[in-house]
Amino acid sequence: MQQLRSRRFMVHACLMLGAVWGGQGSAFGQSLTRAQVEAKLPALEALAQQAIDAGEVPGLAIAVVYGDETLFLKGFGLREVGKPDRVGPETVFQIASLSKPVTSTVVAALVSEGVVDWDSRIADLDPTFQLHEPYPASQVTVRDFLNHRSGLPGRAGDDLEDIGYDRDEILRRLRLVRPSSSFRAGYAYSNFGFTEGAVAAARPTGRSWDAVAREKLFGPLGMTSTSTTQDGFLSRVDRAALHVRLDGAWTARVRRNPDAQAPAGGVSSTIRDLALWMRLEIGNGRFERRQLVSEAALAQTHVPLTARGSNPVTGGASFYGLGWNVEYGRHGLVWGHAGAFSVGAQTLVSIHPEAKLGIVLLTNAFPSGVPEGLADSFADLVFDGRIRKDWLKEWGKAYTSMFAPSVAANRAVYERIPANASAALSLSAYAGRYANAYVGDVEVAEVDGRLTLTLGPGGARTYPLRHFDRDVFLCFPDAEAPDNPSAIRFAVGSGGKAAAVTVDALNANGLGTLDRPSE
Repeated sequence: MQQLRSRRFMVHACLMLGAVWGGQGSAFGQSLTRAQVEAKLPALEALAQQAIDAGEVPGLAIAVVYGDETLFLKGFGLREVGKPDRVGPETVFQIASLSKPVTSTVVAALVSEGVVDWDSRIADLDPTFQLHEPYPASQVTVRDFLNHRSGLPGRAGDDLEDIGYDRDEILRRLRLVRPSSSFRAGYAYSNFGFTEGAVAAARPTGRSWDAVAREKLFGPLGMTSTSTTQDGFLSRVDRAALHVRLDGAWTARVRRNPDAQAPAGGVSSTIRDLALWMRLEIGNGRFERRQLVSEAALAQTHVPLTARGSNPVTGGASFYGLGWNVEYGRHGLVWGHAGAFSVGAQTLVSIHPEAKLGIVLLTNAFPSGVPEGLADSFADLVFDGRIRKDWLKEWGKAYTSMFAPSVAANRAVYERIPANASAALSLSAYAGRYANAYVGDVEVAEVDGRLTLTLGPGGARTYPLRHFDRDVFLCFPDAEAPDNPSAIRFAVGSGGKAAAVTVDALNANGLGTLDRPSE
C-alpha cells in the first residue's frame, strides 16, 4: 500500500507535467487553415506508428479536430498485448483524469439551464457533506471544488478507494481529513473534492450523476460509446486493456474500477466520441448549428483561476480553471488536461481555441509520455512547420525521472532486513482488531504461523505480512509491482501487546494509525 500511495502521488505529479502543450518560442494567437492542419496529418500518423513500433505503448488512438470538423481518427497497435485485436476509432479506453474536463462540460450544461450556479454552495446542494473545518464546509462552492481550492488535501479519499470503499462512504469520511491549506488559499489536485463538486451540482435534478452526464452531454452529442461506470466500460467488446511495464515488457495485469470517483476519473470513451466533445468546446458550446451549452457558462471553465507555476518540460505558464488546465506557451493559449492510471492508462486533450484546433490521444499504458510527446510534436509541425525538439524523448525522460526514483527508494529501504534486526514478539501480541473512524476496522490475524492484515469494507482486502524488524512488518499489496513493500508498524503497550498499528499507505494525512479497543 505504501507503493500504491507513492504511485498515486506520481500520477498526480505526472498530471501536473502533462497538462497541456506549453513552452516558449513563436508568436501567440496564430491562425490556421484547414489545409495547413491536413498537410501535417501524415507526419503525425508516422510519428504515432513509430511509437508503436518502438514499443513505447501497446495501443494508441488519436483524433484531430479543426473547427467543427473531425479531420483525423485513427487507432494504432493492440488493444491487449498477446491478442490480435487492433485499436481503432471505436475502441473504448478508460480516460482517467481526462474525465475532469468532460465533467466540467456536463456541469456547464446544468449551469446554462439554471439548475445550479458555479458559485452555488455545497451546503445548500448537499447538506450532508462536511469538511473538517466548519467555515469552509459552509462556504465551499461548486467552483471551489472543480478548481481544487477547497483546502482538501490532494489525495484525500484515494487511499479509501484503494481498500474498497464506495463513493458515498469516501465522501462522508472526508470530514475527518485536516485541510492542507487555508480555504481558497492553496491548490491541491483532489479527485474526491472534484467528485463531490460534480455530484452536488447534479443533485437538484433528482437524477444520478451518471444519468445527468448521459442526458446533458453524451446523448445530445451522440457520444454513444461513452460511459461513467465500470459496467459500461466492461460491456464494450472493443475495449483497451490497461498495461504496465514488468521486466521490460508491457503486461495487461490489473483492472481499475474508478466508479467511486467517476466524475474525476471514471469516464470511458472513444476518440470518435471525444472528437464530438472537442467540437463542442471549440465551438463555445455550439454543435452542428445548435447552442447546446451556453457560451457564458462554458467560458467559465476556461478561466485561469489558480496559478500552478511553469510546466517543467516546456516552460509554459500554467493555471487551473474548472476541470481544465490553462497554459500560455510557445503556440499561445491552450486548454487541456492529462489523465493517468498507474495501473496502465495515459491520456491527453489539448485545444488551441484561437486556432480552433484540438487533439485527443488515448493510450493503454503508463508511464510513457507518448500522448504529450505526440501532441507537442504535432503542434510544432502545424504552427512552425518543423519539430523543435524530440518531444517524445523529452517527455519519456520526464516520466522516468519522476517515477523510477520513488520506486527505487522504496525498495532500497525494505529490500534487505537490517543486520541488527530484532526478533518479533509472539505473533499473538500483534493479532487482534484495530480501528479508527477514517479507515474503519482492521483485523490482524495469525494464520499458519504468519500474520495477515485484513481491512476495507467487509474485509475487502487481505494481505499476508512478512517480518522486517521487531514491531515492523511488510506487506506487498501492489498487484502491478509485487516486489514493492509497504510498512505496517505496531506500537506495543505496557502489557506486552500491540496497542496500535500504523498502516503507512493510509497515513498520508495522519489518519493511518488505528488503536486496539480497550478490553
